[in-house]
Amino acid sequence: MHRVNALDPGATRAGAARSAVPAGVLAAVAGAFAYVGTVDPNEPGHYPVCPLLRLTGLYCPGCGGLRSAHAVVHGDLLAALQANAPAVLGYAAFAVLWTVWVVRAVRGRPLRLDPHPALLWSLGALLLVFTVVRNLPFGGWLHP
Repeated sequence: MHRVNALDPGATRAGAARSAVPAGVLAAVAGAFAYVGTVDPNEPGHYPVCPLLRLTGLYCPGCGGLRSAHAVVHGDLLAALQANAPAVLGYAAFAVLWTVWVVRAVRGRPLRLDPHPALLWSLGALLLVFTVVRNLPFGGWLHP
């Protein structure tokens, strides 16, 4: 097996090239968070209203996600969790997966995501329960 010398300029360029796509994804996500951090979703008129909320008065699982992102950008984790706790967990999961992606890309290994179907069904069930509970009278504490 051929081992790559870490001081080899060719290896450094190859690692940089392999990390270009993850870097582009990070730039796009950082740009979106920067925009949401600058343009406050708590002030009406800046973003469209959730169609489900507008038509039915029910909160979808994403309602409060922009407020949550705005709070994260401003370092207010409690407000972010109050606006949409699953969104905050999603931001953390993205950070972990992105980091694993970059490390694997630099090492020349592909990122393989093969979640077990039970995990996907469990996540879907948790989002469904979250959505139902936040729309029940006793779930007002989950409103964005």
